[in-house]
Amino acid sequence: VQLQASGGGLVQTGGSLRLSCAASGSTFSFNFGAWYRQAPGKERELVAIINSGGGTEYVEFVKGRFTISRDNAKNTVYLQMNSLKPEDTAVYFCKFDDWYGYEYWGQGTQVTVSS
Repeated sequence: VQLQASGGGLVQTGGSLRLSCAASGSTFSFNFGAWYRQAPGKERELVAIINSGGGTEYVEFVKGRFTISRDNAKNTVYLQMNSLKPEDTAVYFCKFDDWYGYEYWGQGTQVTVSS
């Protein structure tokens, strides 16, 4: 199984981006989907997570601005990011947990927010 993340780019403060993460493999299904981010010189941190029932959790600094969603038929998780700030600049990674507890990571997509 491979995860392909896309949708990153350069945006001005206050702008929006939508990240996508799609898993290959027609027989694959996932339990949890999540987005993490890693800024230069910092550790990777959790941003948002979505469970199989569509329940979501967000870290405090993105609440009200980011929305995580999933399309099970497409094995895809999305992250809609609005009201972006320069401090949101980071490489964003997706992670899927399958039903056996195995983790799969995407390759990362760069998000840069200019001031």
